[in-house]
Amino acid sequence: MNIVDRIKRSVANRNADVFVRADFMPFGSQAQVGRALNELQSEGVLVKLGVGVYAKAKPSVLSGKPIPIKPLEVLAPEALKKLGVQVGESRQTREYNSGNSTQIPTGVVFSVGKQRIQRKLGFNGKLVEYERA
Repeated sequence: MNIVDRIKRSVANRNADVFVRADFMPFGSQAQVGRALNELQSEGVLVKLGVGVYAKAKPSVLSGKPIPIKPLEVLAPEALKKLGVQVGESRQTREYNSGNSTQIPTGVVFSVGKQRIQRKLGFNGKLVEYERA
């Protein structure tokens, strides 16, 4: 069984929806894993959320192109947790949920405390924003 098939089977058998490149390093060298991940992207098994961050994919009902199986609002905290970042809800979300504001929060914004994050996560032009406390 080649690396592509092994990674595809591994993705199908896992409960997680987000994967980092390090999850697949036991299957081969960095170059081999990279080529296998690119092939799985072209097959529509995975979509890329950022550098070294991938999510399970399904075909879009509208266009037929691969999209993540869950929305970015659900996948981004899972990806950041795998990368070692503590994530909380943003200030606007807290105010809306507590009833202090009637403004509905828009976009994908997460509070990351005092951590400084440079990583860009997103899909199809929709990027995650980070709010520092």
